[in-house]
Amino acid sequence: MISSKDEQTRIFFSGPGLPPVDGTPPGMEGLDVVAISRPGFEKLYITAHPSNHRPYSMFRDLAQCVSEKGARIIQQFVFGGTELHGDGIKAIEETCGPISWPVTWIQGDGASGDLLTGTQAYAITGNDAELILDSGNIVGAVYEDDDAKYCLLGDLRPEDTSASREDQTREAFERMEVILGKADMDFSHVVRTWMYLDKLLEWYDEFNEVRTQFFKERGVFERMVPASTGIGVGNHAGAALVTDVLAIKPKTDRVKVFAVPSPLQCPALDYKSSFSRAVEIQLPDHRQLLISGTASIEPGGATVHIDDTAKQIELTMRVTDAILESRDMSWTDTTRAIAYFKDVQDAPLLYKYCEDNDLPAMPVAIAHSDICRDDLLFEIEVDAAKPTAAE
Repeated sequence: MISSKDEQTRIFFSGPGLPPVDGTPPGMEGLDVVAISRPGFEKLYITAHPSNHRPYSMFRDLAQCVSEKGARIIQQFVFGGTELHGDGIKAIEETCGPISWPVTWIQGDGASGDLLTGTQAYAITGNDAELILDSGNIVGAVYEDDDAKYCLLGDLRPEDTSASREDQTREAFERMEVILGKADMDFSHVVRTWMYLDKLLEWYDEFNEVRTQFFKERGVFERMVPASTGIGVGNHAGAALVTDVLAIKPKTDRVKVFAVPSPLQCPALDYKSSFSRAVEIQLPDHRQLLISGTASIEPGGATVHIDDTAKQIELTMRVTDAILESRDMSWTDTTRAIAYFKDVQDAPLLYKYCEDNDLPAMPVAIAHSDICRDDLLFEIEVDAAKPTAAE
């Protein structure tokens, strides 16, 4: 537990830490829960891990946690085969009740259709969130406090899945913009995106061209480029991509949002990928650091440790650690993380790295995916939070 001296903001972590994959030690199933208490409400970051024999049990565990906390789910990721989507949605409904939040269900390209590796949810208590509808579907929620308005969108896909990948990408960004408008926001308020591309390795360059052009037209490069994760996964709708978005609209100048560089890597913009390495959100009582998807890339932008997953994990974790350290944070401050593997059976290599380097228990979900380059085998995204030091 980390707590501020004024006791207004408290950050708690409970749970087993790293999740199970076939062959990993028993006793690692269950929940990781990070709770950030703020004046008037609480934010919950919940990472649920499936049992090897009862994969849908993670939804029951999630439901129990939310019920005990009196919380409301705002956003959810599920990492597993799209063949399981129908039964999985039923399992969520049977345990959590009617789904009134977006569920982004993604499957690694080429993964087995019967593999389920975890779920992550963001929930809040004590705060009324307003649902956002688009074409009759729930696509997100907006809520606010004295400091800012917050908007989370999820499972956003282009409606015309028969269009070219480039046209679907353009539609997805334009759709984000329209939906943000329903929350009285625009793209200037976006602080983070998740870009999940089907068969990413076939068209990542084309995706980047469309994103960069959209950012130019909206003046994004003149302000702050959002943090982001770009990963190769399929989706149950057969769309070229599915996206999630976090936007924040400050109410006072006490809230600051800014990009954070990586001490050990060049800006992603240097190799024409339009995202910031990390973004920090400073609120009056605590700071949040959102670290983009990070992989084994050296300062000049080239992939290193080709064909060696363990070495790629080592470098990626060092790079991520350096970003945390640059903002006076550490792995102890992690609120949620997703580790993406080209071969999900390499997950124990991450466990070994954490054990060998005495890292603390952390809420990490495991996902199977292609990374943004064919020679990259591992990527991790990390969020961290720390109370603001008393003045």
